[in-house]
This record gives sequence, structure tokens and C-alpha cells, in this order.
Amino acid sequence: SINTGSLTHCHGSAVVRAGDTAVVCGVRGEILSAQDVVDHRPATTVEELRRRYGGHATRLDEMNEEEKVKRKARAEDAEEMAYLNLLVPNVELSTGCSPSHLPGGPPSEEAQALSHRVLTLMHTSQLISMDEMRIWHHPTTQSPLPSPSPPPEPSPSNPPTSTSLDIPNDPEDDTTSPQPSTVRAYWTLHITLLVLSLSGPPFATLWTALIAALRNTRLPLAWWDADANTVLCSPAISSAKPLTLNGPPMAMGFGVFEAGPAGGLVSSQQQAKEREEEEEEKEKSWVLVDMDGFEAGVCAEEVTVVVRGNRKGRGMEVLKIEKGGGGLLGREGMREVVGLAGERWEEWREMVEGS
Repeated sequence: SINTGSLTHCHGSAVVRAGDTAVVCGVRGEILSAQDVVDHRPATTVEELRRRYGGHATRLDEMNEEEKVKRKARAEDAEEMAYLNLLVPNVELSTGCSPSHLPGGPPSEEAQALSHRVLTLMHTSQLISMDEMRIWHHPTTQSPLPSPSPPPEPSPSNPPTSTSLDIPNDPEDDTTSPQPSTVRAYWTLHITLLVLSLSGPPFATLWTALIAALRNTRLPLAWWDADANTVLCSPAISSAKPLTLNGPPMAMGFGVFEAGPAGGLVSSQQQAKEREEEEEEKEKSWVLVDMDGFEAGVCAEEVTVVVRGNRKGRGMEVLKIEKGGGGLLGREGMREVVGLAGERWEEWREMVEGS
């Protein structure tokens, strides 16, 4: 179940419950002044910003020129966002969510690892565009000073004086020339993921809560005020704009359970027969989806698949595969797991968008 807008003091929030795991996510935007960025120089174009903070060419697959330009621009925006540290996720497990996570303690290694995994996936999936985070200053093209009245034309009754000199105006002193727009600040998203109840691997539930909260986020209209030399925000709720997410991707967890030999007293002939069967074929294993705490404790291998579907029917994009614990799941098994995640993406997207 997914409920959004539960927290009134955040720009976006969501409460997600999957089985016995419950997560609350809150998103709050803070303003980072460009003056506080190390080695920051005012940039007048988006291309200049991408060359400065990104600019590293990424490997492009076979695609048309327009798609290549879009893919490269998204990759450079992701590098700029990572350089400026505009996304700050924090996973909190010290809430008494399970017997192994007592309340009031310092952040555990598991919580820090989950925070890093969430941050890495947000960057690699290019979830948020930099256009949503920049705050521009668009100076007016008209001079605030009143324009001087033109001098009177010479006439017989008003001859020109010797002090009237035809001196061209200095272009640097021309206040009426248009000035380029510059980036003066950035939005920084502080994301808090609070685990209320934990049963099994929480990464998939954390990611779902993050996506639902970001879809619910509304950032106020912000602009740079030259007179106050600061960023001002509009208090009108109608002017707040939602975030545009790329995808969004879905994370799905799997576990591989290996069947061990049965216990009890067996004869020597039975033991020999069992050994022959083990040599002829591998021991049976089962793939479990959305494991709880007990299932995760007995599974020898865990797999996390992150996929992003395409509404235009161009197939499924695999963003990340994390696999650890052994080699029970081979190539054919991985294909089945990825296919299952792709089939479930559409159902997951409808549930997130309908919240």
C-alpha cells in the first residue's frame, strides 16, 4: 500500500508498506547558493555548466543523433548533480523496527550502506534532471534609471555652444544592453527514509517510498532578487511545480533457497543412492520474491534487479543487477529473474502513479 502527502512539513512525503516492512519517506528542499560552491563561476548557458561539472563522454549505444545528444546531456547533468551533492538521502534504521536495530543508537553499517545504494542508484539512473534544480537570475533589459531628455536642436535663436562635443557613448557604460542570465542558486533535496517496521531486505521498499515521495514533491517558485541579493520563494501553492522523474525505475529483490539433504536415520544403500543422484544432477533450488525476515535468513543467495520500462513499447532497460551469496543462479535463472522484474514493472508503475 502507498499513501502520499502524509507529512505536512515536507515538500513531499509517502508511506509505503510491503508485507511486514513499512517505510516513511520525507523530501524537503533547501537552497544552495552558488557563492557557497567551491570554485564556482557564474555560467550563462546550460552547455557551459555541463562542460564545467560534467563533460565526460559516456559510452553510447547504437542510436540516432538526437537520442545521442539527449543521452549525453542527461549523463552530464547527472555528473554535475553528483559534483554539487544536490541529493542527500539518509536511511534511518535505529527506530526499533526490528530486534537487531534498537532505538536511539548511532547509524549502523547497514543503514549507511543502504543510504549509499540509494544515492548511487539515483545518480546512475539519472532520476532527476538538473533543469529542476537550477535557480536562474534573468536581469531586466531596461535600465532602472530614467532616460535623459534629448538636447534641443540648434537653431538661430539657440546656437550650439562650444562645450557641446559629439562623443560616442562607452559600450561598457550602456545600461540598456541586455545582460545574460546566470545561475545563482540550486535546489538541494534532503531525503529522509525512516524504517518503521523491518522484515526482510528493505531496499525495494525504500526505493518505492522514495519514488512515491518524489512524485508528491512540489517545490515553490524561486527566483534571485538583485535588490535583496538573495533567493526569494513564492508562498503561493498554485505556483509550486512538481518534479519530473526519468522513468521511474523499479527495484525488485529475489532470494535463492537451496534444498539441503533430509535429516534422520537412513541406510547405507539409501546414502549411496542419494550420492549418485547428487552427482547426476544439482540440488534443487527455488527463487523467492519479496522475502520476509525468515526467508531471507535461510536463503543462500540474494539478487536485486533494477529495471525501467518504456511506455513506447521499446522493451525494458536494465539499470543495475546486484548479486551476492553464491553461484546457484546461473544465466538462465538470471534471464528469468530479469524477465519477471520487467513483467512486474507495469503493475508497479500503475500502483505508484495511482497513489
